[in-house]
Amino acid sequence: MKTLAADIKAKSFKRVYLLYGEEEFLKKSYKSQLIQAIAGEDTMNTMFYDGKGADPAAVRDFLVTMPFFADYRLAVLSDTGLFSSSSEEWVELISALPETAVLLFEETKVDKRGRLYKAVGKSGYACEMKKPSEGALMSWIVQILKQDGKVIAQPVCEALLMRAGDNMENLRTQLEKLICYVGERQEITMADVEAVCTEQAVSQVFRMLDAATEGKTQIALSLYYDMLALREPSMRILYLVGRQCNQLLLVRELSAAGEGSSQIASRLKLQPFVVSKTIRQSRAFSAEQLKGFVRMCVELEERVKTGRMDEKIAVETALIRICSRK
Repeated sequence: MKTLAADIKAKSFKRVYLLYGEEEFLKKSYKSQLIQAIAGEDTMNTMFYDGKGADPAAVRDFLVTMPFFADYRLAVLSDTGLFSSSSEEWVELISALPETAVLLFEETKVDKRGRLYKAVGKSGYACEMKKPSEGALMSWIVQILKQDGKVIAQPVCEALLMRAGDNMENLRTQLEKLICYVGERQEITMADVEAVCTEQAVSQVFRMLDAATEGKTQIALSLYYDMLALREPSMRILYLVGRQCNQLLLVRELSAAGEGSSQIASRLKLQPFVVSKTIRQSRAFSAEQLKGFVRMCVELEERVKTGRMDEKIAVETALIRICSRK
C-alpha cells in the first residue's frame, strides 16, 4: 500500500493497478484516491465498468486514444472475475498499454498463478487489501479520532472492536457517531461506546456465551430477546451460537496443545484480543460439552427446518442447555 500512497503523492502512475482482497474499506479508499489523483472530475477521459462481460476490444480502443486535454485516459473495471481465469486478450492489452493510459482493476478474488495476475505484476502493481492486524486497527482508530481532537484508551478501543467488529467501513461509521456524541469533550469513554455504537450480532452472541459460562440463563435469554427486537432472525442466531461453540472447542484444543494466543489468532484468523476472551470462555466447558453443544445446534436446526420445532424455541432451548451444561 506504500507504493499506492507514493504514486498518488508523486502523481506518477503505473500502466495498470490491481486492488484485491477482503478488506472492502481499503479497496474503496485507494480506488477513490487513485481515480481522484489520475482523473479528478474528468469524465471525458474516464471509463467505468462493473461486473463480468467487459469487452477487451472496447477497453483497448478507449485507452489507446490520446487523452483530450489531460495527461491520462483511465479505465476502471470492478468485479470482473477476470483474474479467476486466463484471458490472452487481456494479457496482450496490458502489455501494450501506452504511457497515457491507466487501467485500474478492483477485484475480490484473484488467481496469483494466472497469466493476467503476472501481467499486472510485470506492467504495474497488484496490491492485496488484507484485514488489518489488531495493532494496525487500533492505530488507525487513534489517528481518525486524533484528527477531531479526540483520544481513546486501549481498553475502550478493544471494547469498541469487540462490539463493532473489525470491518473498517463499519468502524468508520461508529467513530463518526462517537465523535458527534461526545461533542466538545475530548476523551472517548467506555460509556460512550456502550451508548452509541451498534453491537454486531456476533458480539451479542459472544456476550450470551459469556453469561452462559456463569450459568446466567436469564441474562443470556434477555440478550437473545434484544436481538429479536432488533429483527435478527432466530435461525441466524442459532447458527452463530453453534459457530461460537465450535470456535470455543477449536480454541480450547489448540490452547491445550500448547499454542499461544498469537498462534491461535493466526490459525483461526481472529484478532488476538478476541482469542484471549475466547480462551477464557472455553475454559468454562469441557471439550465433550462443547462437542455436544455443536451437535445440539445442528440437531435443533434440523428440527426447525423439518417443521418439528419453532425457531424461537429452538434458540431458547440451546441457550438453556448451554447455561445448565446439558
